[in-house]
Amino acid sequence: MLYVLALLIGVVAGLRAMTAPAAVAWGAGLGWLPLAGTWAAFMGHWAALAVFTVLAIVEFITDQLPSTPSRKVPQQFGARLVSGAFAGAVLGAATGAALAGAIASAVGAVIGTYGGADLRARLAAAFGNDRPAALIEDAVAIVGGLLIVGAVS
Repeated sequence: MLYVLALLIGVVAGLRAMTAPAAVAWGAGLGWLPLAGTWAAFMGHWAALAVFTVLAIVEFITDQLPSTPSRKVPQQFGARLVSGAFAGAVLGAATGAALAGAIASAVGAVIGTYGGADLRARLAAAFGNDRPAALIEDAVAIVGGLLIVGAVS
């Protein structure tokens, strides 16, 4: 089950790079993830929760700007892989399989990056506007991230 959840949190990272680490920080902060005694225990601290939440909010805002580059350019794509692998490693740390979680989540980030871009383009075409598509993608990332993290415990 961990591999599926790690893959899915990676998909979330592919949609919104900082939402995946923010979701695992919230999961740790709320006690949903048993991270005490692991290298990832710091994710439950209020400072980590605050930093990742602010980064996610900034990403939601900047995603709406016309100057924001495609998620498929190397810098954006790389950030999604790294944040996905990190979030997956944190999920894996809760069950003693951080490396496996990171790998599964990196694969999920690739799926989420390309699949999310395609789906958003289709939604934007259907709406005749990108903003509703972006807001739907935001909602899917937030709700999905929290449901995935909640399913670990």
